[in-house]
Amino acid sequence: MTRVSIQKSVLPNGVRILTMPMPHIHSVSMGIWVNAGSRDETLAEQGLSHFIEHMIFKGTRRRSAHQIAKEFDAIGGGTNAFTSMENTCYHAKVMRAHMPTMIDILSDIFLNSVFDQQEMDRERPVIFQEIGMLEDSPDELVHHLAGQNFWGDHPLGHPITGTRENLARFDSSDLKNFFRKLYQPDQIILSAAGRVDHQAFLDHVQPAFEALTSVGKLPRRKKPTSHFRTRIHPRDQEQIHLCIGSRGEAITSPDRYTLSLLNTILGGNMSSRLFQEIREACGLAYSIYSFVSAFMDAGMFGIYAAVSPAHAVETVERILKALQKLKQEPVTADELKSAKEYTKSALLLSTESNDNQMIRMAQQEFHFHRYIPLDEIVDCIDQVSAEDILALSERLFDRNQIALTSLGPVSDTDLFSDLLKQDA
Repeated sequence: MTRVSIQKSVLPNGVRILTMPMPHIHSVSMGIWVNAGSRDETLAEQGLSHFIEHMIFKGTRRRSAHQIAKEFDAIGGGTNAFTSMENTCYHAKVMRAHMPTMIDILSDIFLNSVFDQQEMDRERPVIFQEIGMLEDSPDELVHHLAGQNFWGDHPLGHPITGTRENLARFDSSDLKNFFRKLYQPDQIILSAAGRVDHQAFLDHVQPAFEALTSVGKLPRRKKPTSHFRTRIHPRDQEQIHLCIGSRGEAITSPDRYTLSLLNTILGGNMSSRLFQEIREACGLAYSIYSFVSAFMDAGMFGIYAAVSPAHAVETVERILKALQKLKQEPVTADELKSAKEYTKSALLLSTESNDNQMIRMAQQEFHFHRYIPLDEIVDCIDQVSAEDILALSERLFDRNQIALTSLGPVSDTDLFSDLLKQDA
């Protein structure tokens, strides 16, 4: 397997610069990452990380919001941003010849945004619309409700978008203070992948980013506690959307490769156990899958299904039996081999995208303080045994430690609570 060349520089103030040359492509993908997200907000601050993400593009001392958009369009570049529970990223992608312009614009909006009050007032309704879109999408909303159910009052259970009440009262000073508090240099990574030379990239970004200074101690993240309970959210709609959550693993867990393969076997693709039984064999659901939600110090393993009210109980019963089977019988050799090939293929295919490589570099630096070579990951995947999956299933899947969240036309909490209390 070809070993990629990752170069890393650390500025005196702690800002990290990572580059991955991919000479076979013509573009450069760049991200400015901050190790801060919605889990770093207090109740009164809920929504500030996401609001800042929106406002970054709304004007600097040098450029208006219109100029930012016009200058990116003029070089044929694409730019966007996203906020997660633990990170925020501002990213762009351009052809190699336009890299200096991209760096100038992206650095300007990150370092010099003015957070103008009038622009905030114009952007606030846009975020309200974003919240409304989530609320109108039950397949997305149920995941948010499941997070609230599983993580409780911990910030991991709060909406990334914040609450309408908070958003209505935030002003420019709130954004500036939060930005100053959390966007500190040793929490920042600049990541670039594609047709990029490390020294040239460093020469462009260093003058602007080396001037950043720390302003005080960062707030410490509080480790979450899992909650196992049933929460019913009645709503007049055709389907019941279900999320079943159990304990998961932290993103740095030694068992992360085992969990990934377990997820693939149970509900991660079209040949998975849940898809084949619940959709293909029984016709109970159109959409059924499992997923892994992992953070720096905790995780949740989840299963989602959308079913008619008449099939809700049977679907949950079959899901619970599938979890129980993973605890009692090793997965077959064919299942394990197929899951390994699927996982390795997805990983290797993803490396053909410089966007994905830009993301992987930054996330691995945050979590492991190094880039993990592909051959090391593939070797770890290959070493997972059926006994490893059995042991992890026994540890994670306890019927008395299941969080079930329902959104749809059902109001009887006992319908599912009694089911979860049954002996396995």
